[in-house]
Amino acid sequence: MGLIDDARRVAAEFEYTAQDVNQGVKEFIRQMDEGLQETGKSMSQIPTYVTAVPNGTEKGVYLAVDLGGTNFRVCSIKLNGDTTFSLTQSKVAIPRELMNAKTSQELFSFLAQQIGSFLKTHHNDHFEEYHQRRAAGESVTNEHFFQLGFTFSFPVEQIGINKGYLIRWTKGFDIADAIGKDVCGLLQAEIDALHLPVRVAALVNDTVGTLMARSYTSPGKTGTLLGAIFGTGTNGAYVEKLDKVTKLKKMENNAAFDGSTGKMVVNTEWGSFDNQMTVLPNTPYDDALDKESNNPGIQMFEKRVSGMFLGELLRRAIMAMTRDGKTELFKDEPSGTNDMRSTYTVPDDSPLYRQWGIDTSFLSIAHGDQSVGYRTTRQALSKDLGVDAASSEDAEAIKIIAEAIGRRSARLSAVAIGAVIISTGNLTLTAGDALDEREKALMEEEMVDIGVDGSLVEHYPGFEQYIREALREIEGIGMKGEKRIRIGIAKDGSGVGAALIALVAGGQED
Repeated sequence: MGLIDDARRVAAEFEYTAQDVNQGVKEFIRQMDEGLQETGKSMSQIPTYVTAVPNGTEKGVYLAVDLGGTNFRVCSIKLNGDTTFSLTQSKVAIPRELMNAKTSQELFSFLAQQIGSFLKTHHNDHFEEYHQRRAAGESVTNEHFFQLGFTFSFPVEQIGINKGYLIRWTKGFDIADAIGKDVCGLLQAEIDALHLPVRVAALVNDTVGTLMARSYTSPGKTGTLLGAIFGTGTNGAYVEKLDKVTKLKKMENNAAFDGSTGKMVVNTEWGSFDNQMTVLPNTPYDDALDKESNNPGIQMFEKRVSGMFLGELLRRAIMAMTRDGKTELFKDEPSGTNDMRSTYTVPDDSPLYRQWGIDTSFLSIAHGDQSVGYRTTRQALSKDLGVDAASSEDAEAIKIIAEAIGRRSARLSAVAIGAVIISTGNLTLTAGDALDEREKALMEEEMVDIGVDGSLVEHYPGFEQYIREALREIEGIGMKGEKRIRIGIAKDGSGVGAALIALVAGGQED
C-alpha cells in the first residue's frame, strides 16, 4: 500500500456520514431540551435574562467593558439606527500584582479608574455636565447615565441580567475574596465611589454578544436566531421560547426579568454536548487527545470542533503514521519524488513530538494548498515543524488528513446549527391553515439568520461550504431549507454585542 493510500485510510477514520449527522441532531435536540428543564445536565442551557434582540433601528451611545484575561478594554458604541455603528475604544494591560491582589476591591477599583479615564478623554462634555448637575444639587435621572455591558470571561452563576456570582478564577487570576460575590455589584461599587455617570446594566457572555451584534447589523427583517463561535473554542447562544425554559421556575434567587416578549436568549455551552459519548465520533487520536488533556471527559464536542484541538488531532495522526513502520511518510527512498534534498530527517526537537505542537493555522495552509507540488505545505512543514525537504507526496498525504479533520469539524458544527433551527421551529409554518397561500409563500421565504464569529468560520478553507453540505443532509432542513439559512459574520460580541445587551437591559428597567 502506498503513502497516499495510507493517508486516505487515516482520513476515512474521520468520516462523518449523513446518517451520523442526523443521529447527532436528534441527540443534540434531546440534550438541549434536557438542559432547559434541569440544571447540571451535559448541555448547561444557561438562561441569560436577555429577553429581546435588536433589529438595527436602535440609537444611542452605550458603553462596554471586557475583562477577558490579561487586558481590560473599554469601548463606547454609537448606534446610528440604520444597522451601522461607530466604535471608540481603549485597552490597558492588567498589572500582574492586581491579578493576585489581596482584595477584589483593588482590582475593581483599577477597572473603574480606567472607565473614568475613558469618559474624560472621549465623553468629557457628558462627564462634566453630570458633575455640574450634582454640584448644583439638580436632579440626576437615568438619561444622565451611560448604560454599560460588562463582558466578564470567567465562570459565573448568573441569576439576573446584571447579577452574577463568581464561581472561580481562571487565566492566572487568583483573588480569593471575590469568589461567591456579584461581579457587577463589585464593579458598580467602585464606579459609584468615583462618582461616574455609569450603570452596570448587563453581565455579558461573548457568545450572547455575538448574537446581539449580528441581529443589529443583519440585513434581514427578522431578528437573528443564533450566535455561534467557531474559533479557538466553540459555543452558541440562541433565542428560545420562554415557556420552554422550565428550569427558571426551579432556580433560586432569580432576579426579575421582562417576560412580555415570551422569549429569552439561552447560552447553550454546547462545547460539552454529549460528554457521555453517545453519538459523537471517536478515533484513537480523539481518545488519546482527551486522555492527555487537562480536562479528560469534558468538552467532548469542543475537542472535535474547535481550533484549539484540530492541530493536535493532525499531529497525533501524523505521529501514528510515522510510528507505523509500514508507512512511507517522511521516508525519502520510497517516496522518490523529493526534489529539494537527497536525504532528510525529522529532527528530535520538532514540534511534531510535542503536545499541541501543530497550530490549526497549519491545517488551513495544507487544506487550502493548490500550489504546484504542494510547495506551500512543504514550506510550512519546514518552517513550522522543522521537517526539511519533505516530498510532494508527503505534503499531499498531510493535506488529505487535514481536509478530513477540518471537514468533520464543520459537519459537527452543522449538527449544532441544525439542531437549534429544528428545535426552535424556525423553518416550519406555525400559523397553520389560517394563512392564505401568499402569506405562506412569504413565510417560507423568510431567512433564518445565523451570526458566526471565530477563526475557523472566517479563515478555514471551505468551512461554511462544508457546514451547508451537512445542513442539506439533515432531515427537516434539506435542500430547500438550507437555502433559507443565512450565515453572516458577527464581529466584536464583547464590544458591540455587550453594548446592545446594555441597551436591551436598560429598556427592561424602563
